[in-house]
Amino acid sequence: MRHPGDGIRLPLGLALMSLLAGLAACHREAPEETVTETAVAVAVEAARTGSVREVIAASGLVTASPGGELVVTAPEAARIAELPKAEGDRVRAGDLLVRFEIPSLAAAVGTARAAIEQAQARVENAKAAAARVAGLYERGVAARKEVEDADRELREAVAALAQAQSAAGAANTLAGRTIVRAAFTGVVAKRWHNPGDLVEPGPGDPILRVIDPAHLEVAAAVPVGALARIATGAPARIIDPGGGEPVDASVIARPAAVEPGSVTATVRLRPASPDRLTAGMSVQVEILGAEHAGVVLVPPAAIVRDGETTIVMTVGPDSKAHRNEVELGVVAPDGAEIRKGVKAGDRVIVRGQNGLPDGAAVTIGS
Repeated sequence: MRHPGDGIRLPLGLALMSLLAGLAACHREAPEETVTETAVAVAVEAARTGSVREVIAASGLVTASPGGELVVTAPEAARIAELPKAEGDRVRAGDLLVRFEIPSLAAAVGTARAAIEQAQARVENAKAAAARVAGLYERGVAARKEVEDADRELREAVAALAQAQSAAGAANTLAGRTIVRAAFTGVVAKRWHNPGDLVEPGPGDPILRVIDPAHLEVAAAVPVGALARIATGAPARIIDPGGGEPVDASVIARPAAVEPGSVTATVRLRPASPDRLTAGMSVQVEILGAEHAGVVLVPPAAIVRDGETTIVMTVGPDSKAHRNEVELGVVAPDGAEIRKGVKAGDRVIVRGQNGLPDGAAVTIGS
């Protein structure tokens, strides 16, 4: 017998089917979700075929060329009697630079002169004696041995005169070093002493340094690994420390050998306009290496370093960024050589590529 209020009871299977149907209906009624991707703005340039030259950067020091520098020192202990030029003064060839007072040299010259006079007198006496003995021998008064003795004395007197003259020449040469004159037109770069100073001989006590500003060069410290790529006569540039236009230069010498373990080696450069430089000035130089022609070039800004890997990002026809591992060659300010990984005509990303994932959607801007 059914009681009032009893509901209709459905079988368990039918109830589960009804519940699933309700859930499906609810799912169909939910709005459809869509995934969107924001494109990244980048700038691109086309890889091209062209020529590039390696630029080898180094630091250098402006110095005087060989033969363009004179450092005055005393020939022996002396007092400076005259020193008319000050630092910065210009000098002409033949101008007096220093006059020394060296009493011992003056005495040596006097002694040498006296020795010459004595030797000359001995020669005159020996000539007269030889002539007299020869006359006596012809008349049968003198013996043959007397003639031979007279001739020997004359030869010895002549030899003594020559020796005295040689010693006098040496003394005069040394005495001549008491006066030092400029060998070329130049500028007094440094003055260490004043008139009246007592100085010692040798390079340990210099007095005056004169350089020829028209003959300067740059001694550049170049990495040893780059020496093989630098040729004598190669063009170079000297960067003006004052920010002016670079000074054109050329390589005039590179070392034939370096010390084991050396990191750098000295390469000498000749500036085309030495008047724009000053001896002792520190400068930066750029030496051009060999030219690589007909190679694939990309802007240096396109190069990305990822640890040991070099990357260039390109934009494909699908408007997506693509990661390209490349083999890099010469890198110059106007282009980087790509030996492998990118071909001419590829659109390489030069701005906006840092952190850009492979396959990211991009838009190309200016």
